[in-house]
This record gives sequence, C-alpha cells and structure tokens, in this order.
Amino acid sequence: MAYLDPTKGNARAAKQAAAVTNAAALTSVVAAGANPTKAEYDALRADVSALQTKLNAALTALRTAGVIAP
Repeated sequence: MAYLDPTKGNARAAKQAAAVTNAAALTSVVAAGANPTKAEYDALRADVSALQTKLNAALTALRTAGVIAP
C-alpha cells in the first residue's frame, strides 16, 4: 500500500490536483405544466451535460494527482 510507504507517501504529499472551476448556474427552469416542453427538456439536458463535463474534469484532476486510482 503506497500510503503506508513513507517514500511514496512523501512524493505524493506535495502533489496537488489541477484546479477545476465550479459548475455554472442552472439554465433550466421548472416545467410550467404536467409535461415539459422540448425547450425545457433541452435546457435540462444541457445542464446535465455541463455538469457531466465538470465532474469528468474533477475526476481527471484527482487521477492525475494520484488521489484516486486511474
């Protein structure tokens, strides 16, 4: 286990993950009726896609820094 080996732990201790900016504010709105419109659906899908991209960037940064396994 690398975290029990002082030589490997010290090498990793100074490593930081790359900065990842916060997720943007939501652009979607609450559906007006019982069924969402295409525009409401598309806005929600765009928000989810942006959040997925942000999460993947954060995971990549953590892997690169050696915080989580590749």
